[in-house]
Amino acid sequence: MRIFKTLIIIVILLGGAYAASMYYFVDESKNFKIEKEINYPIDKVFSQFNNLQNFTRWNNFFTNSQSIDIDYYTPYEGQGSSMSYVDPKNDTEGEMFIRYENPNMTLKYQLFEDRNENPTLVDVKFKAVSAEKTKITWLVHTPKLAVLRRVENFWTEDRFAENINKSMVNLNNILGNKIEKDNQMAAIKYDSLIVEKEDGILLLGINVSTSNKKDALYKNIVMNYNKVYNYVTMDLAKKNDEFGLPILIMDADNYQDKEVSYFFGVPMSKKFGVTDNNFSFRTQNPSQDYVIYYKGSYAGRVKAIQQLIQKAKKDERRFGDIRQTFIETPLEDQDVNIKLSLSVYK
Repeated sequence: MRIFKTLIIIVILLGGAYAASMYYFVDESKNFKIEKEINYPIDKVFSQFNNLQNFTRWNNFFTNSQSIDIDYYTPYEGQGSSMSYVDPKNDTEGEMFIRYENPNMTLKYQLFEDRNENPTLVDVKFKAVSAEKTKITWLVHTPKLAVLRRVENFWTEDRFAENINKSMVNLNNILGNKIEKDNQMAAIKYDSLIVEKEDGILLLGINVSTSNKKDALYKNIVMNYNKVYNYVTMDLAKKNDEFGLPILIMDADNYQDKEVSYFFGVPMSKKFGVTDNNFSFRTQNPSQDYVIYYKGSYAGRVKAIQQLIQKAKKDERRFGDIRQTFIETPLEDQDVNIKLSLSVYK
């Protein structure tokens, strides 16, 4: 009994010491600032923050969970927009509001987490460092915590900073894919042969062998485009701006063969586990390419491919695969809009 009483006294003393230290030495709330720069124009960056549907596609807090359920409320962007979320697996829920907007300059968020009636206040400021670079500053004010919970303030800033670091990687990938698509559409010059240096890319897709008779190849391409697109958007839950334009890779000179083999996939930012054995990753190394943009019937692309091969032979260059990037979605019985790229080397 005496030992039991002694233990109770020790626990009370330790609890009192803990409470006193929290009360006198730990702030009831925290204020901190985090700054980052991203190599994209301010208008492109700002639109990813003031539209909460865009925001949840790259913010690590939301993308890191497969079980989170999000509801968005009108207006869907700018001041007055809001959303709520529930994550049963991680036992969290909350609401987020945009309370103030100064376009391309400032946003003020309120985040209510779980059942806390006091919100986390986040002011985000945007500054154009140059035409192609934006500085983002987060000013964070956390809600007041009860004395016994103030220990959480020791890791709040680190946790927030880690989330931003991961989120910025996601945002960079999304903007890269989106702006690449926009730039490609704006820069197209059809039927002119040009030389381009291509960066390495990582593709997720499928290997295919099929007949090359009449329209059989193109019908097969349309079918496999749908397979890849549905797998990426439905099974993997990727948004359209999280992957690049669809690409078909095949031998440059097998367009006359009765049977052809090709790889059809979409560019991804990183590798991850794939549970469907029909799909795999393929890496394309950086290359120098002879390029022609072509629009017309799929069968008519052969003339453009021949032009690329003839140019390579004239320049005494060896060549590898032909890469067909579909600028517009391939649809049955419709013309194609594609970029034909022939990798060449000495």
